[in-house]
Amino acid sequence: MKKPTKVTWPQARAFSVHLFTASGSFLAFLSLVAASEERWTAMFWWLGLALLVDGIDGPVARKLQVKEILPTWSGELLDNIIDYVTYVLIPAFALYQRGFMGENLSFLSAAIIVVSSAIYYADTGMKTKENFFKGFPVVWNMVVFTLFVIEPGEWVSFAVVVIAGILTFVPMNFLHPVRVARLRWLNLPVTLLWCGFGAVALVQQMEAFDWVKIGIAVTGIYLFVIGGIMQLFPTLGARRT
Repeated sequence: MKKPTKVTWPQARAFSVHLFTASGSFLAFLSLVAASEERWTAMFWWLGLALLVDGIDGPVARKLQVKEILPTWSGELLDNIIDYVTYVLIPAFALYQRGFMGENLSFLSAAIIVVSSAIYYADTGMKTKENFFKGFPVVWNMVVFTLFVIEPGEWVSFAVVVIAGILTFVPMNFLHPVRVARLRWLNLPVTLLWCGFGAVALVQQMEAFDWVKIGIAVTGIYLFVIGGIMQLFPTLGARRT
């Protein structure tokens, strides 16, 4: 009889990273349940935890060389599947379910989000050499959360969705706050500030104080445009030799 293949410690450790990534799918399920029950605060807490998992698993996988140790298991594919659910489908469903843009605009917005994002995920060249995203990186969880908190009105909200949907296909750089080296000393703290303001808004049950709304808006706009600014000025934040 053929002896069973022995699982090594590096293989077990690498597979545990895939399990950690896959835990995001359960967080997505919990978020979807909350959205179907219109418990928006709970929904965004679960999405926030999923975002945290997504931010941690990549660096850990690279450090432990998961791709080399388990070459037949695609962590990238697993990550993309979960990201599409947490970044796209659930936010689109929540936007439609809440309906604060009216039934027709909410439905059209959800359609724009899911279709444009599906095409974006099929693009194998979505990253630049500097690890910027090329085109709006379909972070609809952040966009929809901002709209829920700020409530800028139905037409402004719809305009935001349309503009972001169009920018999905425009070769404009968007920031990856961890993997882009230039200005990381500034971009990463701004990202953490946005997360901090978001957490405060959730603690306040989405009825955020004005200073929280302003904080979310200012940091969010910065993160939205800084990649394009750095694209226009390719030496901005570069180390001098």
